[in-house]
Amino acid sequence: MRPLFVLAVTVVIASPLCQAGDTRSWLQSEFSEFEKSVLKNVSLRSDGRVTLAPKYTERFDSSSAYLWALQQDSKGNLYAGGGPGAKLYRIAPDGARRTLAEWEELEVHAIAIGAKDQVFAATSPDGKVYKIGADGKAGVFYSPKAKYIWAMAFNAAGDLFIATGDPGEVHRVKPDGKGAVLFKTDETHARSLAVDRSGNLIVGTEPGGLVLRVTPSGDGFVLHQMAKKEVTAVAVSPDGSVYASAVGTKQAPGTLPPAPVPAQVPINAPGAGGIAPRPSPPPLPAFSPSSSAVTGGSEVYRIAPDGEPRRVWTHATDLVYSIAFDAAGRALLGTGNKGGIYRIDSDLLFTALLNAPPTQVTCLEAGLGGKLFAATGNAGKVYEIGPELEREGVIESETYDSGGFSYWGRLTFKGSPGGGGIAVASRSGNLDRPQKNWSPWSQAITSPEGSRVTSPAARFVQWKATLSREGAGAPPEIHAVELAYLPKNVAPRITAIEETPPNYRFPAQTASLSASRTLNLPPIGKQASPPLNLDGAQFSMQYAKGFTGARWSAADDNGDALVFKVEIRGVRESEWKLLRDKVKEKQLSWDSTAFPDGEYKLRVTVSDLPDNPKEAALSSQFEGEPFTIDNTPPKISTLTAARTAGKILVKWKAADALTVIETAEYSLDGGDWMRVAPVGGVSDSKELEYELTLDGVASGEHTIAVRVQDENENQATEKAVVR
Repeated sequence: MRPLFVLAVTVVIASPLCQAGDTRSWLQSEFSEFEKSVLKNVSLRSDGRVTLAPKYTERFDSSSAYLWALQQDSKGNLYAGGGPGAKLYRIAPDGARRTLAEWEELEVHAIAIGAKDQVFAATSPDGKVYKIGADGKAGVFYSPKAKYIWAMAFNAAGDLFIATGDPGEVHRVKPDGKGAVLFKTDETHARSLAVDRSGNLIVGTEPGGLVLRVTPSGDGFVLHQMAKKEVTAVAVSPDGSVYASAVGTKQAPGTLPPAPVPAQVPINAPGAGGIAPRPSPPPLPAFSPSSSAVTGGSEVYRIAPDGEPRRVWTHATDLVYSIAFDAAGRALLGTGNKGGIYRIDSDLLFTALLNAPPTQVTCLEAGLGGKLFAATGNAGKVYEIGPELEREGVIESETYDSGGFSYWGRLTFKGSPGGGGIAVASRSGNLDRPQKNWSPWSQAITSPEGSRVTSPAARFVQWKATLSREGAGAPPEIHAVELAYLPKNVAPRITAIEETPPNYRFPAQTASLSASRTLNLPPIGKQASPPLNLDGAQFSMQYAKGFTGARWSAADDNGDALVFKVEIRGVRESEWKLLRDKVKEKQLSWDSTAFPDGEYKLRVTVSDLPDNPKEAALSSQFEGEPFTIDNTPPKISTLTAARTAGKILVKWKAADALTVIETAEYSLDGGDWMRVAPVGGVSDSKELEYELTLDGVASGEHTIAVRVQDENENQATEKAVVR
């Protein structure tokens, strides 16, 4: 078969100063859209509402890499512990701070405050629970003889409960320091711990991801099994609901266990110079020694007082470290690895409350007077959160690509200024990210009805909204920003045009149920290899003798609808003749028998008129390379047939004026047509000679018919009689 013949290459024609007809808009109103913005001192609710965030004030820098535990006593003193280097810090209400105690273990991972403001700290690994006096003197209170101590909590009776890892147990310790195992979880780690109003323990485990309720007598009941493996935090809300967070992908049955964690350096092993080196800290955010890396994000469930579990929050990458409650009883989540603090407003709504400068919010503590405190990792600091709101906050949008050079129109927003105000500014540029070569921020727009943007026309644009409050009035809120723009019209262009195989036509747009001979075309610009399949299921062209056609690819940077005009002329002619106008498809086929055989050229004009006013529409055109129309059969000449030595020798010549002779066949006495090769064996010329020897033919009269066909499927037939 003849390969497809490429007729043209890319053509782009510059356009005059015109504008595309349709005004477009860039609207941002969804959480997923605002989440891509740069948020400073603002909170983002899951329904797309942006408000001022609670004030976030640094209270203490421990100089440690991370802090894991944070508690406040009845006098307002804060106690924080972390590592590496197991230190316990105290931060007084007046801001005075001191290192209260220090131990040789790797870290302080849990702190508990007793009824009389007695402070207890637990160290890991291979650690103990210490009781620290007001003077900073620390003594061993209890040793659970476990590898890790993950959490501690007191009940109303003054009993201290300790959650351990490897093995996963819960110990109960009386005020006199005598204790024993209350409950064995049958898990590697009892990872998190809380006490409900009835004195029951809520325990989260790893690796099974269990949330357990353990009665004071030691009876356990699984409240919920999380889909993830490690329950990093549990907390009981004022209404009695249990909140539980989990991270880490569970292993499928039959998979290999995780690689063992390298052994810690013994505390007493001397290093260089006889100084005992500290063990290396575990990498954040490794929640337990069995998880060298945590992937898959996290999820939070609320287990109602009647036991019904419901997932109220999930995130693909953020990992929940801690759960606490604000003064209104709403759950707060401390996360990494972006330092986010989230608030669960309801089972259907949450708020990204703020982002901490450190990358992990490892512990949240609800303090006195409605205050909230956060301990962080990378670096180890303590922050005070609210309840006051910031005086000013900013949301800076992502960069928007309008798709081409554009003129900016009106910028509007939806929201309420409350007792303050909202000011939205814009800037633009022709780089895909804001740099010094962008325009400066424009004058701010303060009315929701908006006004025309004064930023210069360009391809990229960005907006910035500043929320501010005054006095004790209601805070401002914004929940949608929309910018109208008009792309500058660009002339459409045709990138390629191809002649389609002869004797096929493009079908009408409505599908036909009747069987027909069809042709599948390869992608434009590709050659047909192997030869085109005429029996495929894709009905892209239908057989129609005498038809020819072309197809082309066209593009418009503005996305406008296009219309085409197709013209034709002979290569030796000077005037173009209209073949078809107002063509909406990127293809055309026509009856070529109305044109004499010869070489022709096509000219295609593309216009974006359907989507633009007539005076603003743009067009471009180009000519294709010559192609052949050939509807005349080849000629057969000098056909002879004669007997020679008991055989029949047949000879003839075939010639075509325009195209190569493709096939030749013969038929003996009306029998089946049989293929014949030319002299030399290759059908590669417009003139070929054929010789055929028939052996074993009975004596008497016989009729021999010969048929030849050119590349355009034009056929000629002649016959000879031999006696």
